[in-house]
Formats: sequence, structure tokens, C-alpha cells
Amino acid sequence: AIQNKLEGPVSEELALVRAAKQGDDSAFEELVRRYDRNVFRIAQHITQNREDAEDVVQETFLSAFKAIDKFESRSGLATWLYRIAKNAELMRLRRVRPDQVSVDDEEVFGEGLPVPAQMHDWCCLPERDFESTETRAELERAIKDLPEKLRVVFVMRELEGLSTEETAGALGVSSDVVKVRLHRARLQLRERLSSYFAELVRA
Repeated sequence: AIQNKLEGPVSEELALVRAAKQGDDSAFEELVRRYDRNVFRIAQHITQNREDAEDVVQETFLSAFKAIDKFESRSGLATWLYRIAKNAELMRLRRVRPDQVSVDDEEVFGEGLPVPAQMHDWCCLPERDFESTETRAELERAIKDLPEKLRVVFVMRELEGLSTEETAGALGVSSDVVKVRLHRARLQLRERLSSYFAELVRA
């Protein structure tokens, strides 16, 4: 049934969305299959906890199922799902840690950006150094230690490959905010990892 709906010039994803809107549960299940791992990765980076991330994923797709008729395809489906996941996490935080939930504010641009104490040039590292289990683990630890606002932007832009505009849409902030947060995330990661990479170069 799905295959017939996928014929023609309309994109496969859009055809699945249209089928899901018409009540085709198998089409929605296919959308879940395509995106659940991506949403889980984002959720895990937000929550820093596997069980919480699984709850966020479940709430995300439940909300998406209920609201699929409202998806207008002006943004990509992934962007829409990430935005729902972010909202699901905020709702979860309001329930368990209401004192830690803050409203997003616009960063001050240009002035006041942190300058890392060390600015080691990573360009000289052999590619194999980035492929080692130890280096990947060190990068994961550094990313995990980023403040949430910076961490989520870094993951969406650098690991998930979303554009600046898609990331902004998913988080409900401006493109300029995304650019500033990504810049800050890169600076903090560089400062955190500079000593580690310097040791690799000397080794």
C-alpha cells in the first residue's frame, strides 16, 4: 500500500507523511523507523541519561502521531521532530526539576565571547588519531561536559548535520543564536581538548 503512494515525483518522505495523515499507521511506523535513532541521539545528549532519553523519544513520537495533521512540510520532518523532542524534554524537566528550567534568552553577539586559554591547532593531527577509541571517548566526554544549550547546538550541527536554519527551527531560536552557541561550543571544546591533542602530537 505504501509503495503505491511513493510513486511519482513527490519525495518518499513527503509521501509517507501524506499517507500517515490519511490514517496509514504503517506509513507512520516507517517514519518512526527512519528517525527514532536520530531523535534518541539528540535526546540522550540533552538528557545525559539513557532512560530519560528513551522517555523523551516515546513522548516525541506520541506527540508527533497526535499532531501529524499539523505538520505543513515547510520545515523538514527531522527539524519538526527535534523541536518536539526539545519541548518534551522541557516538559520533563518542569516535572522533575522545575527550579532548573530557564527561558531561552538571546546571547550578546560579538562582544564577550569567551577566548580559550589554549588554542592548539588540531589540523596537524593524523587522521588515525581521530579514529582511535581513546580519542572518540575523550571527545564524547568533552561534548558531554558542555552546557546544555551549547551541547545541543553542537550535536545538531556537527554530529547530526543539520543546517543553521534547521537547528534554529528545531530549538525555536534565531539563526544568529545558533551561530553564537556553535562558536562558543567549539571554543570550549578546543580549550578542553587542547592539552590532550598536544600530547598526541608529541607522542
